[in-house]
Amino acid sequence: MPDQPAPEIELLRAAYAAFNARDIDTALALMTPDVAWPKAFKGGFVRGPEEVRAYWTEQWSEINPHVEPVSFYLEEDGRILVDVHQVVRDKAYAVLADERVGHRFTLEHGLIKVMEVTLVGWVK
Repeated sequence: MPDQPAPEIELLRAAYAAFNARDIDTALALMTPDVAWPKAFKGGFVRGPEEVRAYWTEQWSEINPHVEPVSFYLEEDGRILVDVHQVVRDKAYAVLADERVGHRFTLEHGLIKVMEVTLVGWVK
């Protein structure tokens, strides 16, 4: 991506920051009303802001994930692939996972429409 952050990258950085701060309302404001979000912790997808809210609330009651974007890649189809450093801790703060994962975003009208988790080893 260019040296100057694109508005799409700033949007995604804001979404990660809101997620890590557990600021659900700010994160949801960055999503379309029909957003599709993976239930990476449980499997499947949730749809719409209220389902995302319920999923995250449940997730955060059981584990403490922290995700930091490392780099952003604009794909030919317009989606954005994000290399993410993810650390997941249990409620006693023991590390359950410390790994790099990929998050692929589809944006629509300047908002997140779809997020997908990619397999390990995707890095270009």
